[in-house]
Amino acid sequence: MKKKVIIVITILVLLILLVPIPMHLRDGGTVEYKALLYKVSKVHLLTSVEEMENGKEYNEGIIIEILGFKIYNNVK
Repeated sequence: MKKKVIIVITILVLLILLVPIPMHLRDGGTVEYKALLYKVSKVHLLTSVEEMENGKEYNEGIIIEILGFKIYNNVK
């Protein structure tokens, strides 16, 4: 009985820590998936005026953070 309770509590804690909540930002279409342990951002944001003059309208890419440390960033 005690072992089953520990397993259920462990599964609940993992669900709370690992299930992401999507957040849509108003910067051109960026979507962030946030959980307590990690964050994944699919970036699609408007560029600055200087870059727009050069023909680039959006910065696009993916940013992955685990425990607040950037692990992967390919935003161009």
